[in-house]
Amino acid sequence: MVRDPFADDDTPDLQAVLDALDDPDCRAIVRALEEPMTADEIAEAADVPLSTTYRKLDLLTEASLLDEGVAVRPDGQHASRYAVAFEEVVIGLSESREFEADIARRPRSADERLADLWSEVRKET
Repeated sequence: MVRDPFADDDTPDLQAVLDALDDPDCRAIVRALEEPMTADEIAEAADVPLSTTYRKLDLLTEASLLDEGVAVRPDGQHASRYAVAFEEVVIGLSESREFEADIARRPRSADERLADLWSEVRKET
């Protein structure tokens, strides 16, 4: 499941966030993502097997820790690109005394919002 790129106040599932952050391969992927990369580039940079990388990317996007976009290529073979989607993760108590995860995100530029929109359009076609 891909996180809604237009939902700025998206509250992730606490267990999904904890599972992703507890996983050493997920942490290696986040450390390697200094800029948006494809799964192949991530696997090489994080020294994680490609088949494992795909599973970990799913975990991280489900937890709202990564954004998935589409790299448009002139040859028509588009590829997903992943970028870190948070600056900090805070685990706290809600008013009803339930644990919850809050993810602080950096503001997206107009170019990034347009790329998100284009990515969503491409998925629908």
